[in-house]
Amino acid sequence: MARKRKNNNDDDTDSNWMTTFSDMMTLLMTFFVLLYSMSTIDAQKFKAAVSSLRENMGILSGGRTMTEQPMVESGSMGSEITPSPHQNLTVARQEIQQYVQEKNLQDRVNMEMTQRGLVVRFTGQILFEVGEAEIRNEGRDVLDKVATVLKEMPNNVMIEGHTDNLPIDTEEFPTNWELSTARATEVIKYFIEDPGINPKKLSAAGYSKYRPIKPNDSPENRALNRRVEVVILNTTNGQQGRDRSG
Repeated sequence: MARKRKNNNDDDTDSNWMTTFSDMMTLLMTFFVLLYSMSTIDAQKFKAAVSSLRENMGILSGGRTMTEQPMVESGSMGSEITPSPHQNLTVARQEIQQYVQEKNLQDRVNMEMTQRGLVVRFTGQILFEVGEAEIRNEGRDVLDKVATVLKEMPNNVMIEGHTDNLPIDTEEFPTNWELSTARATEVIKYFIEDPGINPKKLSAAGYSKYRPIKPNDSPENRALNRRVEVVILNTTNGQQGRDRSG
């Protein structure tokens, strides 16, 4: 009996699926390699690139943006861009610090960057005599320097008065509440009347003895607690108006 001859075309048909399967595996491997490479992209560089592309194409942002304005924050969009309130604080701190060092006032004027903004702290008797609310000549000089910085800034400013825990009972100041509030108010009046700072940016508060920065257990610590703080806030008058309006 003659043996049936095998057709070579059958072998070709049976092996065709391997070619298709191999192509699919290659595509899958390429896809996963692409995913892996994308996962290692520096997020900040990617955001900056997207921001630059949007700006060059003239696309205006609306609603939620893809970035937090990294180009503006880094100052790479040119000198004509208005600095943010937070950037203003850094510049203000440098200018005031230079003056304080030149006048050797480090023991009576110091600064602290807080969540609210830049706190310029006047301690001891640089601004006022003990139990008084009349600004001393020495205090006027340093307030003039601070005022020249504030006048050019859009930031809101809070003036806060503080006392030590020693009681006061005079006709003018029955308690430390009146004294601390009067000192803050005197600084505001000085800023408005002499340097001519916009009153809309200014506000005052008196906290009496209730917010000490040191224990009231020594004359030195009480001198530190007797202070006025000029707080240059992270907000501007326009920003506050928008916040209040919802």
